[in-house]
Amino acid sequence: MEPKALLWLRYVAIFVFLSAVFQMASAVTHYTIPEEMDEGSVVANLASDLGLDLESLSKRKMRLDVVASKKYLDVNKDTGELYILERIDRENLCPSKSVTTCVLKVDATLENPIRMFNIELEIMDINDNAPRFRRDTMHLDISEATAIGERFSLTNAVDPDTGSNSVKTYYLSESDHFNIAIQTGRDGSKFADLILKKSLDREEQASHNLILTAVDGGVPARSGTASIIVRVLDTNDNAPQFDKDSYTINLTENSPIGSLVVKLNATDKDEGSNSDLFYSFSLYTSEKTQQTFSLNPNNGEIRVKEMINYEDFRIYDMEIIATDKAANSLSGKCKVKILITDMNDNHPEISIKSFSSPVKEDVPVNTVIAVVSVSDKDSGENGQVDIHISDDLPFALKESSDNYYELLISEPLDREKVPEYDITITVTDRGNPPLSDNETITLELLDVNDNVPQFPQTFYTIPVMENNAPGASLSSLTAIDPDLHENQYLVYFIIEREIVNTSMSMLFSINPENGNLYALKTFDYEIEKEFLFHIEARDSGVPPLSSNVTVHIIIMDQNDNTPLIVSPWRAHGSEVKEKIPRSTDKGTLIAKVIAIDSDSVHNSRITYQFLQNTDATLFSLDQYNGEIRTMRMFSYRDSRDQRLVVIAKDNGEPALSATVTIKLSTVETALKTYTEVPLEYDIFSDLNLYLVIGLGSVSFLLLITILVTIVLKCQKAKPSKAAPSCRNSVISERNSTIADSTLVSNDAYWYSLFLAETRKGKLVVRQPVSKGARYIVSSIPRSTGLTETSDSAASTLQASTTTSSSST
Repeated sequence: MEPKALLWLRYVAIFVFLSAVFQMASAVTHYTIPEEMDEGSVVANLASDLGLDLESLSKRKMRLDVVASKKYLDVNKDTGELYILERIDRENLCPSKSVTTCVLKVDATLENPIRMFNIELEIMDINDNAPRFRRDTMHLDISEATAIGERFSLTNAVDPDTGSNSVKTYYLSESDHFNIAIQTGRDGSKFADLILKKSLDREEQASHNLILTAVDGGVPARSGTASIIVRVLDTNDNAPQFDKDSYTINLTENSPIGSLVVKLNATDKDEGSNSDLFYSFSLYTSEKTQQTFSLNPNNGEIRVKEMINYEDFRIYDMEIIATDKAANSLSGKCKVKILITDMNDNHPEISIKSFSSPVKEDVPVNTVIAVVSVSDKDSGENGQVDIHISDDLPFALKESSDNYYELLISEPLDREKVPEYDITITVTDRGNPPLSDNETITLELLDVNDNVPQFPQTFYTIPVMENNAPGASLSSLTAIDPDLHENQYLVYFIIEREIVNTSMSMLFSINPENGNLYALKTFDYEIEKEFLFHIEARDSGVPPLSSNVTVHIIIMDQNDNTPLIVSPWRAHGSEVKEKIPRSTDKGTLIAKVIAIDSDSVHNSRITYQFLQNTDATLFSLDQYNGEIRTMRMFSYRDSRDQRLVVIAKDNGEPALSATVTIKLSTVETALKTYTEVPLEYDIFSDLNLYLVIGLGSVSFLLLITILVTIVLKCQKAKPSKAAPSCRNSVISERNSTIADSTLVSNDAYWYSLFLAETRKGKLVVRQPVSKGARYIVSSIPRSTGLTETSDSAASTLQASTTTSSSST
């Protein structure tokens, strides 16, 4: 019985606990905020509002669960403030206009023990949306006969905002013919109707462009606009009208059948079928007139139907009616009077007596090429004739005898401009109206070789990529000769020119028929960068004419040369070994990698990278100048041997590269205090090994002379207890390359050290020690004097006696 009682007590405790949790969860905390608050804005202090201390917020791992697609809110566990995490748009959160209250629900939960709080945020609407019409442009078709007061429904505007921020009213742009009436729907939405307040006249104004503006009730108010285009439909309310009420036409007898007498034109201000017209004779037009003339019912043209004789009929009267094609047609009319006049019946005649064609284009000026005669059967002025040709032609007419004329060449001819001439000779009598006749003759010109071949350009620049295949086509150099036949056939040559005992014909060839230029060998940019020569084009005329053009061949570089690492120097496949003091300071120059590339500037731009680095925190590599420096001082954890693999990569496409392996060994020094002397000398990218050895030898001799002099004086000086400590330099082994990896002799290093210290106003002394190849290197301020140098203040360095590296 006792265990069962304990079990019941446990159930009761759990029930009480859950009831307490439910009561705490059922309490709702309500806040009201406007939409579009800035991110980070504080809504409320949950700690104070919920009665919580700030420590419990973080210890009990308070979290917020926002019942929405986005996490709009968050709580600051340090201050207990509920703040905006992301802007809240009421229209996105509650898109339905039927929802009057937009609520965002948030659950705040605390652990250990679990406690839940229900938070509701009522999002208040602000006027952040302007009214917008579903259609930007509304089209209405209204008949011009529509009665005043007629209404036409318009598309209403919508506003995502609610309440007073939604659409409130509409405004119509100023119009003499229209206004609007505003209606309110059951749901409170506003609608607008367009009302006709003045009669329309399509012939006065065919369309009306209006602007409808919707304004909401927000503060400040927002608005949206839409265009209303009203097209006025036509009714048949206008009768056709002729341009004139009456026409008087003078017509010459013997006018050809079908010739146009007059074209009548009537217009109707209506449109469509209301303005389509047809023409007809009225009942007042005689049958004789209708037999002599025809009337086109579609376009109003009156034409000659029969031969007209002045002696038979001199005057014709007619009345023409124009009728539209509307259901209730309207018509207009006009009167036409045709007066027949006598005419000059006979045309003058022209005859070609002789004609020379073809002729050469270089025929002399004033050469006679044709003889013509003219005549007219009429008498008086109607029988007198005038002859002429176009003023634009290089020819002239000269009268040789009565009614005979010679056709002469008046200007030089050029077949390339005009290969042939159509010469129209026109003869006209002096009748009223005058009659005329013409004859056309065609003069063909023969070609002579009078044009030099012409290239489109005077100078050709042709880029050629190196490593080209022999026989590759480089370009096509084509000249143009406007002459004909053999005068036009061109042959191309390369004008010989020697470059370094090499003829151009051994480097290039040209197709003599089409001017295609070919390379006869493979070019190398690193050896040959450009060629300059001439090409001649010669025609096959007699005598032949020719011209030439300058050709500039530019060899373009390819990335075909791998970078060559010249420093630090190493044998093929061997590593570069360096020894450095373990006490080296941060930023010390350990080595410098120098690579060269014989390609062009773009392809030979070298960058350096570590391909392998034993400790990435210990060394840095400058990607542009290849300097390797320490990033920190060595620690006791660092390995004594460091292996660096540096890759030198050019800027070509694809890039080529070379690598060098540098093995660094750290050595302990006997000095308690030391300072590294930086090497202050320039490194040239095109360093020549022999030049370096020569400079090193000269420097060594100069340094020996200076050091011998200084050592002799120092030996005579007395040591002083007050002498300042010497500044000693730590160096690598005597016969290895120095720290910046430039291939120089050891003596060159001593000399550079000497220069570096003397620039700082100090004196450098190197003294030999009796045992082995050991030296004392001292750096002394000049103010101290030579006599103050102390052997006890100098540091002795062990140098290797092997000479294999330096001798190489």
